Amino acid sequence: MESESFTLELAQRELKVEVKNLAERANADVLVSYGDTLVLATCVMAKEEKGGLSFFPLTVDYEERYYAAGKIRGPRYIRRESRPSDEAIGNARLVDRSIRPRFPVNLNREVQVVLTVLSWDERNDPDVIGLLAASIALSISDIPWLGPIASVRIGRVNNTFVLNPTYEEREKDGLDLVLAGGKQNGEFLINMIEGNFEEVSEDAIVKAFEFAKKDLENLVDFQKEIVKKIGKEKLKITDGPKDSELEKEIKEFLGDSVGKALFQKGERMEEVNKIKSELSYFIEGKYPGQGKTKYAENFFEKEIEKIIHQNVIFNEKRPDGRSLDEIRKIQVEVGILPRTHGSALFVRGQTKSLSILTLGTPGDQQLLEGMEIVGKKRFMHHYNFPPYSVGEIRPMRGPSRRDIGHGMLVEKALLPLIPSFDQFPYTMRIVSEILSSNGSTSMASVSSSSLALMDAGVSIKRPAAGIALGLMSLNENYKILTDIQGPEDFHGDMDFKVAGTREGITSLQMDVKIEGISKKILKETLEQGKKARFQILAIMEKVLPKSREKLSPFAPRILTLQINPEKIREVVGPGGRIINEIIRETGAAIDIQQTGLIFVTSESEEAVKKAISWIKHITREIKMGEVFQGKVKKIVDFGAFVELLPGQEGLIHISQLRQLKGETLEEIMKVGKILPVKVISIDEQGRINLSLVKPKV
Repeated sequence: MESESFTLELAQRELKVEVKNLAERANADVLVSYGDTLVLATCVMAKEEKGGLSFFPLTVDYEERYYAAGKIRGPRYIRRESRPSDEAIGNARLVDRSIRPRFPVNLNREVQVVLTVLSWDERNDPDVIGLLAASIALSISDIPWLGPIASVRIGRVNNTFVLNPTYEEREKDGLDLVLAGGKQNGEFLINMIEGNFEEVSEDAIVKAFEFAKKDLENLVDFQKEIVKKIGKEKLKITDGPKDSELEKEIKEFLGDSVGKALFQKGERMEEVNKIKSELSYFIEGKYPGQGKTKYAENFFEKEIEKIIHQNVIFNEKRPDGRSLDEIRKIQVEVGILPRTHGSALFVRGQTKSLSILTLGTPGDQQLLEGMEIVGKKRFMHHYNFPPYSVGEIRPMRGPSRRDIGHGMLVEKALLPLIPSFDQFPYTMRIVSEILSSNGSTSMASVSSSSLALMDAGVSIKRPAAGIALGLMSLNENYKILTDIQGPEDFHGDMDFKVAGTREGITSLQMDVKIEGISKKILKETLEQGKKARFQILAIMEKVLPKSREKLSPFAPRILTLQINPEKIREVVGPGGRIINEIIRETGAAIDIQQTGLIFVTSESEEAVKKAISWIKHITREIKMGEVFQGKVKKIVDFGAFVELLPGQEGLIHISQLRQLKGETLEEIMKVGKILPVKVISIDEQGRINLSLVKPKV
């Protein structure tokens, strides 16, 4: 099989690109490896245009394969990959957000990019490799695409930046940043950011970009050389004929009504949509069946975008009249649900997020089994976006990719603030219900979730808040907007979400609709975001300055007990008999770790204490010479077995009973009878021998 191969040294490892035409029916395919991590990228474009869409029909799928890790995993009776994991969905969204801005605005054909992880070496993360593979595949294909773009991950070890760190290196310091972008007029512009941090400064993020910039540029040049050698000629996509007469009629019909509607008080977009409907009715009535209505609607959207951009950039005039760095009115309430463990409502303008925290036992942890991750998860955030939040009607189904992505973003923003398992052995699940949406519900969920944790009495390090910022750009002119909503989000050029505390940033996500942003814009946006974050935190702190001193009375109580690991089987008992008896009698939940650490949980503190006491008796080390009031459990030919403590018995040998006078064995040794006994010996196998204690005369 003929193939082309290209290599580049990147961070002391070889990045290898192979084009073997494996998926020969696709528009292009490519194999990209880094270490022993290997990703296959394919891209396919539909043969026909798809009309009537208000968005570009791009689909990105990131496929994890268990065989890539040399494992057989999955549900016990299925043993095959099923729905994508949350991590796979997050990776697909990461690639989508990076490549989408580079497609021509007039491309109306469906495009699908599929990334399949074929091999994983447990050192190099396939997400960034997959993004590079997608860029190369699109670049060498005949699909219209304004690439290539480059992507790297940046970590930090011993306060020194590291390019494409291994999984082990990523654990060293609290900085994990993925950047993507391309060149324009010789300058590298960032078009996608994804980052999770342990309260890092804004300056650290800018410096991380400066550190990686040269390698990002080299990656772009590397891909250009590949395209120059094997790239296909791009399919020509042309705009439809310009209808100047129709555009003139549209402008005359609209007059200044759109500008007035956009910048009026009240329901702006409802009025704008009403004008759009009237325009469609007017055009269809004048030119029935001529297909000019769609042209008019597209022109209408372009007019809105132009009006908003010009007013913001040249007049610093936003649709709702706020200044560029002004946040909408914020309201905060905590403890608003009577029986939940923690709850909070965060309101910013028309955006309302209600977050509810539930505390569970260690046994409630989510079990993870994927290509990369096998383990347990004790902190979860789930995000729900019902149709009523935007005044729509649609079927209530499972979470969308957007819902999962937003939930993960909030989860990562709060994870660095959660107390460790040793400090707080609870499983935590937060659900954010979006009651009303008009701009950055995910960042509102950061604030409401932080407050819900504090309301429940979870001792997080500090409260966290989030804010979304936007951009309006025109040639060399631009303005950065704080707390974007409605038309600023839909018609703007950037969605920049940043969350964190007063100490630093914990999560960052950016995507753009233009080719990218410069280092200057990045720096200014981070500083403007910091100012907004502090303003929001000040309002939150007035309502609830710190976590409540006590846990919610409705939360389960957890007590821990450390026992000798060799005693675990005594607590469990044959076939689980003893532990099931404890659970049945006390009503407490019991989780036993292999280290001998036991967690006992119940809503009743009395039940927890009773179970702990029971386990202590079972695992107590009985010593020579101790005296017990024991219960006779069983009589045998050679003596009787007496229970000293729950689960611990000793033997009174018949030789110890011959000294008794005046009483028969049957009279002394009745099952259930309580007798005073003394430990006289413990053999090497831990068997306990007893004697009767003579009553004092």
